[in-house]
Order: sequence, then C-alpha cells, then structure tokens
Amino acid sequence: MPIVDFGLLLFIAPALILSFIAQIWIKAAYARGSQVPARMSGYAAARKMLDAAGLHHVGIEETPGHLSDHYDPRDKVLRLSPEVYHNRSLASVGIAAHEAGHALQDAKNYLPLVVRNLAVPAASFGSNMGMILLVLGLIFSIQWLMLVGIVLFSAVVFFQVVNLPVEFNASTRAKTQLVELGIVDPQEMSYVRSVLTAAALTYVAATLQAILTLLYYVMHFNNRRD
Repeated sequence: MPIVDFGLLLFIAPALILSFIAQIWIKAAYARGSQVPARMSGYAAARKMLDAAGLHHVGIEETPGHLSDHYDPRDKVLRLSPEVYHNRSLASVGIAAHEAGHALQDAKNYLPLVVRNLAVPAASFGSNMGMILLVLGLIFSIQWLMLVGIVLFSAVVFFQVVNLPVEFNASTRAKTQLVELGIVDPQEMSYVRSVLTAAALTYVAATLQAILTLLYYVMHFNNRRD
C-alpha cells in the first residue's frame, strides 16, 4: 500500500478545498483589516474587554509566531502574536477581542468550553495514536487495530465538534463587546466580521476533515468485516 492514501485524500477532498478557501479568505481579510486603523492596539482592546468584565487577574502576554494568538485557561492568560499585540488595526483588535472572548467564556464556565478543555488530552492522544493504529490496521488487515484506532480517533471528532460552538460564541462575544465598549464603530465592524468569519471557516473545515476521515476508516472496517 502506498505511504500516501490517495483514497483518503479523495474522500476528504471537500474538507481540504474548504480549508484552502478559508486560508485564502483569512489572509485577504487580515490584510484588508490590517490597513484600517483602530483606536487602540490589540493588547489595549483585549485589556479593556477583560477589565470591563472584571477579569483584572487575566494576563496578556506577547508570544512568538504569526497569528499564534490563543487563550490559556490553565494560566488564565491571553497570548497574542507580535502584530496583534502591538498593531492599531481593526484586524488586530478583532483577533485580540476573539481571544478575550474565550476568557469571558472561561469566567462564566461556558459549558462547551469546559467540555472542550476536558477533551484536549484524549483528542491529542487520539490524533496521533489513533491515526497510527488506523493506518497499520488497514495496511496489515488487522481488524482489532482498526477498531481501537477508530475509537481513539473518535475523540478527535468529538473535540472538533465541541470546539465549533466555542469558537463561534467567542467571536459573537467579541463583536458585541467591541461595539458596546466603543472600541470599534458599528460601520467599521465589517472588517472585524470578515476576519472572524474567515477564521471560523477554518474550524468548520477542520471539523469536516475529522468527520470524513473517521467515516473513511469506519467504511473500510465495515467492508472488511463483511
């Protein structure tokens, strides 16, 4: 069997195409939004959102990388990439606000976020070990290996599905707070919405890819049982 499973690539092609479109969209949206000045930097916007919610204890740090922005629920800190942290643009403000939205979720014990955080270890293990067992089981026609791989990779699908409402909700919170706190004017929100919608599409593509990958191996498992 070839190292590259072309059958799998063909099966998940819709997700790959969607991911490609999302990447083009987010680069274009970020480039446009980066050209439009904002009242404050990404750091200042996130700090204002957090302070308005009483989350003075949540820190904001600069982290290396391009668009490496994320919220760490364990350390209660937002980590923003250099361009988002420092730049005074609508793109930077939108991304920083989205990450602040995750901190607001954490403070409110938003259930999908709680479930997602609990699923992280299983999803991380399932992503690596699950795929190894699936491929080995398929190559050597070992049914029980494929079954274990399917179970492990199911954790990845579960994580991706739960992650969708988390990401969409964080963006909704961000857009609401940006207007309510006067960080962004309503007429400027189109730039922010474009960046956040494109980012959301990448999560949809990742979820679709995980689901199709699991279905591909489940079909192989069932066919070999027959």
